[in-house]
Amino acid sequence: MEDTQLTSTQPLKHSQTLVFAVNGERVELTSVDPSTTLLQFLRSHTRFKSVKLGCGEGGCGACNVLLSKFDTKLKQLEDYTVSSCLTLLCSINGCSITTTEGLGNIKDGFHSIHQRFAGFHASQCGFCTPGMCVSLFSALVNSEKTCRPEPAFGSSKLTASEAEKSISGNLCRCTGYRPIADVCKSFAADVDMEDLGLNSFWKKDAKLNKLPLYDSKQITTYPEFLKKESKSTAVLNYQDKTWYSPVSVEELGSLLESISAENGMTVKLVAGNTGTGYYQETEYYNKYIDLRCIPELSEIKKAGSRIEIGATVSISKLIFALKEHTKDDPTKEDDVVLKKIASHLEKIASESIRNVASVGGNLVMAQRKNFPSDIATVLLAVNSRVTILTGVKKETLTLEEFLEKPALDSRNVLLSVFIPCLRPTKNGYSKNVKSKLLFETYRASPRPLGNALAYLNAAFSAEVCNVNDGVVINRIQLAFGSFGVKHAIRASTVEKYLVGKKLSVDLISEAVKLIRVAISPENGTSDPAYRSSLAASFLFDFLMPIVDPEISSRLTIDDCERTTLLSPAKQVIESSHEHYPVGEPVIKSGATIQASGEAVFVDDIPSPLNCLHGAFIYSTKPLARVKSIKLKSEKDVNAVVTFQDIPKGGANIGAINHFGTDPLFSNELTQCAGQRIAFAVAETQKNADMAAGTATVDYDIEDLEPPILTVEQAVEKSSFFEVPLVLTPSQVGDFSKGMAESDYQIHSAEIKLPSQYYFYMESQTALAVPDEDNCMVVYSSSQVPELVQRVISRCLNIPEHNVRVITRRVGGGFGGKGSKAMPVAAACALAAYKLRRPVRTYVNRKTDMILAGGRHPMKINYTIGFKSNGKITALHLDVLINAGMSPDVSPVIPWKLVGSLKKYNFGALSFDIKVCKTNHSSKSAMRAPGEVQGSYIAEAVIEHVATHLSLDVGLVREMNFHSYDSLKLYYGNSAGDPLEYTLPTIWDKLMKSSNFDSRVEMVNKFNKNNIWRKKGISRVPILQNVSLRPTPGRVSILQDGSVVVEVGGIELGQGLWTKVKQMTAYCLSAVKCDGTHGLLEKVRVIQADALSMVQGGLTAGSTTSEASCEAIRLCCNVLVERLVSLKEKVKEQMGSVSWELLIMQANMKSVNLSASSYFVPEFTSRSYINYGAAVSEVEVNLLTGETKMLQTDIIYDCGQSLNPAVDLGQVEGAFVQGIGFFMLEEYLTNSDGLVVADSTWTYKIPTIDTIPKQLNVHILNSGHHKDRVLSSKASGEPPLLLAASVHCATRAAIKEARNQLDSWKGLNGSDTFFELDVPATMPVVKTLCGLDNVEVYLQSLFMSRS
Repeated sequence: MEDTQLTSTQPLKHSQTLVFAVNGERVELTSVDPSTTLLQFLRSHTRFKSVKLGCGEGGCGACNVLLSKFDTKLKQLEDYTVSSCLTLLCSINGCSITTTEGLGNIKDGFHSIHQRFAGFHASQCGFCTPGMCVSLFSALVNSEKTCRPEPAFGSSKLTASEAEKSISGNLCRCTGYRPIADVCKSFAADVDMEDLGLNSFWKKDAKLNKLPLYDSKQITTYPEFLKKESKSTAVLNYQDKTWYSPVSVEELGSLLESISAENGMTVKLVAGNTGTGYYQETEYYNKYIDLRCIPELSEIKKAGSRIEIGATVSISKLIFALKEHTKDDPTKEDDVVLKKIASHLEKIASESIRNVASVGGNLVMAQRKNFPSDIATVLLAVNSRVTILTGVKKETLTLEEFLEKPALDSRNVLLSVFIPCLRPTKNGYSKNVKSKLLFETYRASPRPLGNALAYLNAAFSAEVCNVNDGVVINRIQLAFGSFGVKHAIRASTVEKYLVGKKLSVDLISEAVKLIRVAISPENGTSDPAYRSSLAASFLFDFLMPIVDPEISSRLTIDDCERTTLLSPAKQVIESSHEHYPVGEPVIKSGATIQASGEAVFVDDIPSPLNCLHGAFIYSTKPLARVKSIKLKSEKDVNAVVTFQDIPKGGANIGAINHFGTDPLFSNELTQCAGQRIAFAVAETQKNADMAAGTATVDYDIEDLEPPILTVEQAVEKSSFFEVPLVLTPSQVGDFSKGMAESDYQIHSAEIKLPSQYYFYMESQTALAVPDEDNCMVVYSSSQVPELVQRVISRCLNIPEHNVRVITRRVGGGFGGKGSKAMPVAAACALAAYKLRRPVRTYVNRKTDMILAGGRHPMKINYTIGFKSNGKITALHLDVLINAGMSPDVSPVIPWKLVGSLKKYNFGALSFDIKVCKTNHSSKSAMRAPGEVQGSYIAEAVIEHVATHLSLDVGLVREMNFHSYDSLKLYYGNSAGDPLEYTLPTIWDKLMKSSNFDSRVEMVNKFNKNNIWRKKGISRVPILQNVSLRPTPGRVSILQDGSVVVEVGGIELGQGLWTKVKQMTAYCLSAVKCDGTHGLLEKVRVIQADALSMVQGGLTAGSTTSEASCEAIRLCCNVLVERLVSLKEKVKEQMGSVSWELLIMQANMKSVNLSASSYFVPEFTSRSYINYGAAVSEVEVNLLTGETKMLQTDIIYDCGQSLNPAVDLGQVEGAFVQGIGFFMLEEYLTNSDGLVVADSTWTYKIPTIDTIPKQLNVHILNSGHHKDRVLSSKASGEPPLLLAASVHCATRAAIKEARNQLDSWKGLNGSDTFFELDVPATMPVVKTLCGLDNVEVYLQSLFMSRS
């Protein structure tokens, strides 16, 4: 949390006062820095910390608030969500802001939204939850304004479809979205309560009245006092900056002319300010001009079917106006056009952006900065015109002319956009033939519901008429955009070719060839061939149904208008009452305060007095000497901390683990692009970020060896990290013998696997506060406070007991808050030590993505021998792992990789795995590190064998399943007893529960009947070995009988605290006194403190929850032993003994009511195997490469789950994160290794519209496991491996597409093997389906008719 400069004093003049409300409380300011955002104000100057900074780009929804304003002209209230990270504070004069705290809280009572988020188990780490709550609340508020019938008591007017879409712009990395969607739908009037998923409100007999009551009148979003305030703020001054709010075009023109006369003045025109989410600002402006107070710019004028849109009209208002315009007669041709434009606009950005992003601002960004605008493309196809103001002169241009003008500057203002009437003209062919108007828009992007830029967008308008048993094109306009050119264009050569001609297969074929030439991305554009192919697909889809109405290619099926995004899903859990409350689906601890925004994360801690803020300056070169660092402006910077500021005797250490250290800062020589060079420290986070982002680093590479940027270069130079012998995986059998026994062999097949970014919703953050006696208190969002303490101790050269590291909760970790959190805390501590002031940082998303490292990329070559029945007899792997510049945890990756690879019996298994040292950022552990790669490699091998033999891949999988004997050979003691090998049972059970065989038949039938859509289905097993680690714990019983618990494990959202609480209540209930049944409510788990709970270790590897539970069980056993004898004595004297009485007596008798333990797992049983399987079904669009995930069925063995609701959430969340790895997330770098996928614009994690439409999960209770903690098993990481089933199903669908393509070419469609890249993005899938499939299809039609 940072401080921003503003003051609140008595108003000087009414026009110079900013007045608004936050959660009903009046705020009045007279001096505001115009660059201050609403988020900065709320977090720095109010007690409301629920608005979280997730990305600073409007791309995640974590900062969403409800903005309400009263329209004095229409006498009506407007309520809508906005991204507070982009909304300028000065722009909300007269408005009311509602955050999730404004809905309810722990003191006054929680809102039903908060209660349902908790009760549906829809909040894990909780960082994204407040924004989700506000998005849902906004939808509820606006549904009440509709004319729909009054809902049942406790329900709303919201529809299930609207409910789901309300959070389509919100990102979540933990839950997998399914439970969040259920929360939203629980408020819908048209939902069947029986369709909602697992919750704490009912086990059966689902009814509305069992849910927390929703009262639509509970919250007043706009307080009465604001209606009396003036809504216009003419001028606000702050130092050398001024905010203007002109109220007429004439005043605006005069203002611009007067400012242009001032030398050196920089001007920012403001409407929604959402453009700063894409074009991050690197300078401050002197003058801010708010255009929204000018009536002409904010109006929509209608004249018949013609519409004039003021430049500041928001995209949402335009959508609403277009829909309203078409209500009277939605079948009219011109109204159909407007309706389709509205539908397309709903796929732009997210709702919180569309609500304030202006139509004019979008077009100006396209014109001035080459923004890939959908609006420009769509409006270009309908002959739109624009009016611009230069000084006091107005000018009207066609949109095409406007886009081609030289870039506008701030003295040119777009005033309005004009959409003409679109109706067919009289044709020149026959007076009796009526022309018909056709219009379609197209968009291919990674996310169907927007919040993603398109690979290509298009809009086509055509006037056609029937002539002589054919169709002639009278007029056609083909607009394309977002394909790597400066702005949207018209394909004029193709238009001229088509006009006046009769449509035919030949004509379309020729037009498709021409469009490929016309739509040619500029050099440097990603996936250029794919984008050109999309243009051909779009044109084919538009024209072909006119020639042959039977063709059902239709790309224009509107995903926005599907009934719901998700289908009802099944969650099957098997609770165990044996160890009550352990085994019960208890609500996650802290879920309600996470929803209400009251849960405190590191950056929510109020800044201490005189606190400074820091930001990292990093290298952009992979191997270079740093000659100097130059700041653009030094006036706002207090210090630039480098390795030279490390105290005498201190070490340049930023991270430490078993395998070595990572430097805090580079010394004179940088080792990778993205290495930390310095830490800029300033009075505010904004100033620090600005200073770091604009710093210039002078490099020198003279006489340096070339950097090692590939694993092949590392091999050439023998640049490797050593893998300790104890971590070197064992080979199995004799590879040569296995190959000799084989009937077939495949040699040197290759797989490449990429990296993946963690995308924890809470970025890296820390706060360091100097304390007395040369001590340092550090608040760190870390998975391993113990090592943070050690790093800071060694860096500052002070004893470890001088460093207190505190971690309460972490807003998502996934391994990224392990090693990678240490240098963040260390940099703050070093700066605080140097400057003797508190220092904190919240690393901005771009910097974090560049520094994070992420998952290990790999190159794999494999050789296999196998029998004719598919039984593999030998497998050899050559694996090159890109570890980056320092070891981090990389030496353990080979062990992890082989552990999950061995899920099949490969006969003889050998491998040569090298951990390569390169000049890339250090890679680190990410959820299922090495295991997800190993498991996928195994599936790739199986798929290859099946293809080679033309066998069903499922049969090949089963042929290579382990027997218990082979499992024991491969895994040793980890295999456990024969009864613990549950995979064969899971496999068979899943086949039946998922109706696998019948669905295979249905998929085959679908593929025969559909040309442009193909389905695939795949069933994949997983097997993952995990290990417990030593873990400390402490349980203390206070005088009133309440219980406080400390563990080394960190609450990351995985429910560790919840399971620990359950274990504490269960174990203490062994005292068997009255009232122990309610012990769960008396237990509190407190934050981790490195000085209080030593040897806390690392929270990772899926087993920390159960290890922490076992440590607590040991503590409780000691306490129970102390209390039982006392209880018997008290019982003899008093009869019944309550818990509170017993504890009071224990205090009087001086019984020690605190016990500590250190759980050390036995060597022979510390490791065990997790089992699961998944069936996934997908549908691939052959024209775009889009893959829709239709259904996934999962069975996962949790042993006897400690909390099946928590474990269910872990299974679903891990699986969806795996979908990101296999299907969506591209963590790209440039040629120097610098990350370029560094924002929510360029890096796409799964969203609610990119997950399986139906996700069914069965948490299997596999019975007693004597060596496990109360027979439980891990759930955090292994389910991620199951996402390979989606990738394999996609491969199956592509295989059908390729066979069809071969048949069009007159080939046999032989089963040739192809490698499907990870991730299988739209360009990858389309390329394998055939970039020329449209042309080949048209050619086959021509050949068949000739």
